[in-house]
Amino acid sequence: MVSKGKGFSLKRGVSSKILMVFTRQFAVMVKAGIPIVRCLEILGEQTQNKTFREIILKVTRDVETGSNLTDALAKHKGVFDPLYVSMVKAGEAGGVLAQTLAKVAQYLEKSESLKGKIRSALAYPVVIFVVAIGATFFLVVFIIPTYAKMFAGFGAELPLLTRIVMGLSDFIRHYLILLILALGAILFALRSYVRTEKGRLRFDSLKLNLPVLGALVRKTAISRFSRTLSTLTASGVPVLLGLEITATTSGNKVIENTVLKARESISGGKSIFEPLKDSKVFPPLVTDLVRVGEESGSLGEMLGKVADFYDDEVDSAVTGLTSMIEPITIVFLGGVIGTLLISMYLPMFQMATLIK
Repeated sequence: MVSKGKGFSLKRGVSSKILMVFTRQFAVMVKAGIPIVRCLEILGEQTQNKTFREIILKVTRDVETGSNLTDALAKHKGVFDPLYVSMVKAGEAGGVLAQTLAKVAQYLEKSESLKGKIRSALAYPVVIFVVAIGATFFLVVFIIPTYAKMFAGFGAELPLLTRIVMGLSDFIRHYLILLILALGAILFALRSYVRTEKGRLRFDSLKLNLPVLGALVRKTAISRFSRTLSTLTASGVPVLLGLEITATTSGNKVIENTVLKARESISGGKSIFEPLKDSKVFPPLVTDLVRVGEESGSLGEMLGKVADFYDDEVDSAVTGLTSMIEPITIVFLGGVIGTLLISMYLPMFQMATLIK
């Protein structure tokens, strides 16, 4: 079985961009007819990343001493994961290493582009949320206690909202450490649960069915599945091995289980189409194109079309999500801070009324 992973999981200090540039340059040099050892030497000399340079030098020495490129790369699983190694192996075996490396580079570029879109969609609401929490904490811990001291001398009963906010301020200030510890314990427990087989399955299923984000998560997962399997089959990797690698690099337990069922189906002489259709994870468009691809012998091509289509769908989903989240986060931020400020001004308005 292929070791578990999430697809091109990189060793600390080696970014996916570095691997992408290396692979693209490697493909160009191999296509130009430069011997593999010399390619690796040149690439190792020009890389600025020390960790990656050491790895390339080790790969170079292994190839020089008679090891093939696939085995040399496989020793560094933190950088060259099973997907990468399997594609290089297929390229070496078929004598089309340059073309295969170009496909790997293209896969990396599209994967990074997809991740960038997701990050850009989530960056704004996350920043707004952090700012809201920070502003709320500052008001509750430092500003409201000052007002509380001032209101203490009024003698009159304070408005309900003011009393609630002041009580919340006192509670947070007195039990802040306990709250932090409790939050840390909850997060640790959730993280431990998600790391279990059952917990991971439930968490990934929840992500796919979230009201707003679920559609984006689903489209991203389908795009990744289609792109990975398309790239593997187009590179000459056997379908059974391709499905196994795609499953273990899917990043979603629900998708992984579905793809492994499809692999079992093929092993039993059946089709990929049925398990994908029965899972209810993949929409009819995907399963119908997979069936056409199976029947016509062009599965890789059809999956490539699915991946391109869902890349565009992710673009649209990100744009829609961003346009929807922006006003929601602004209203949330204004609502939280506005409520705190109003609670502090209500006693003043009350005093002004009494004076009249």
